[in-house]
Parts: sequence; structure tokens; C-alpha cells
Amino acid sequence: MQIKILAEGGEMKPGPALSQKLGPAGIPLNEVIKKVNEATKSFQGMKVPVVLDVNPSTKEFSVEVFSPPISELLKKELGVDKGSGSQKKFKCANASIEQIISVAKTKFPNLLCKDLKAAVKITLGSCLSLGILVESKSPVEVISEVEEGLYDSEISQEKIETPEEKKKILDSFFNDLKVEQDKKLKIEKDAEKEAEEKKQKGVKAPEKPK
Repeated sequence: MQIKILAEGGEMKPGPALSQKLGPAGIPLNEVIKKVNEATKSFQGMKVPVVLDVNPSTKEFSVEVFSPPISELLKKELGVDKGSGSQKKFKCANASIEQIISVAKTKFPNLLCKDLKAAVKITLGSCLSLGILVESKSPVEVISEVEEGLYDSEISQEKIETPEEKKKILDSFFNDLKVEQDKKLKIEKDAEKEAEEKKQKGVKAPEKPK
């Protein structure tokens, strides 16, 4: 039988859900965890799809590891813990096209697409849902540019290293943007706090019974 799990790379821990599945098959949980952690240690800090192929008759099992979801690869590549909670208003990172190609190249073998260019477009779609800018632009705009062939050279050469000068420009743009975002966020939080205080003041205390 096959058991599909999403494990923390190199740091899987015992849990009741997995033990309930392995217990009846007579497979030792600690041994499974040890092998999964060994197989996924190169993906530390990411959630990794893993398939356990278990044979209840022989008590043997094998571990098959798939590449992490694109969202996990992007967060790892860009050094962010999570995507933007409000991607239309706030951005969490500013990626280079080289970083997008790097993620697309890693994920390409597990994607149902014909070439790396198509994988890049899929990766850009994930950037949109996470609130990640690419080349200081909306991923939607960059997808159009990819379709127009603007990045054909970088994609065909599989460039995955961002030039230092470009990195500085992208970082500078995002740092300025983050300052503005933080100001907007503070204004919104202050407004929410003020509205809550007004609401509390407007609530009268219940009258004491006579």
C-alpha cells in the first residue's frame, strides 16, 4: 500500500495520523521517520511530498521523495517564511528572473509542461499568489514578457545566478517599497484600533436591577 505525506524536510516527527496507518501494517514508526529524514535532509526548512510504499506482508517499505511545492521552493530561494497575507496590497519579496528560472528548473521534472519556459510561467503564477514581485514588476507583467521572448536568452542558457549589481537594484527597490507598505499597514492598524475603541465606548454597561 502507498501512504502519501507532506513532511518537514529532515525534521519529520512522530504523529498519531502516521502511526495509525503504519501500526496495523506492523511497520516501526521510528524507522520510517529516520529514513524519511535522511531522504529529505537536503530540503530543510521546506515541506516535502513523500510517498511511502509499504508491504504489510514482508514488513518492508521504501521512501520516494518528490520536489517540494513551488511555493516552498520560492520561499526558500527568497529567504521568506511566508507569502503575503494580502498579496494585492502588500508584497513579501522581489525576485530576479534568474531566481525564478532556478526554482522552475528544480520543479520542471515534476511538472506537466513541455519545456523550461512553460515551467517559468507556472512559477511566476505562484509568485502572484504569494505576493512576490519579479524584476520589480507584477508577475502578470513578467509572464507577458516571457511570452514575448524578453527572457528567452536567460531561459535557454538556464541562468540561475543573479548578477550582484542587479541584486542590489532589486533589494533597493523592495526596501523602499517595504517602508511605504509598513506605513500603510500602521495606518490601517491604527484605524482599526480607533474603530474598536469607539465601538467599546458606544456599548453601555447593563443597568443594575432595582
